[in-house]
Amino acid sequence: MAYDAGAIGTTLAAAVGDDPALIADLRSAFVESAERVLTAMTLAADAEDWRAAAWRLRGLAASFGAVRLMALATEVAEDPRDAEGLKKLRRAISRL
Repeated sequence: MAYDAGAIGTTLAAAVGDDPALIADLRSAFVESAERVLTAMTLAADAEDWRAAAWRLRGLAASFGAVRLMALATEVAEDPRDAEGLKKLRRAISRL
C-alpha cells in the first residue's frame, strides 16, 4: 500500500507556503506526534483507551492530509489490541 507523504507535503505547503525548512519541521512534528499516539495505543489499559488513541491518530492524520493513515486508524480503532493493526500503523508512520 502506498502512503501519502506527497499529500502531506502538499497540505503543508498550502498552509505555510514555500518554506522547505518549515515544512520539514512540521512533517517531523507530525511523525513524532503519530509515534506518541502509537505508543499510547500499545499502553492502552482497555478497549476505550485503545479507541481514544486510534481516534486521536485519525484526527492527527486528517489534519495533515494523510488520508490512508486516517483510514487505517479508523479500521484499527474497532479491534483493540490488534497486533497486526499496530504493525500496519507503525509501517505507515515510518513511511511518512
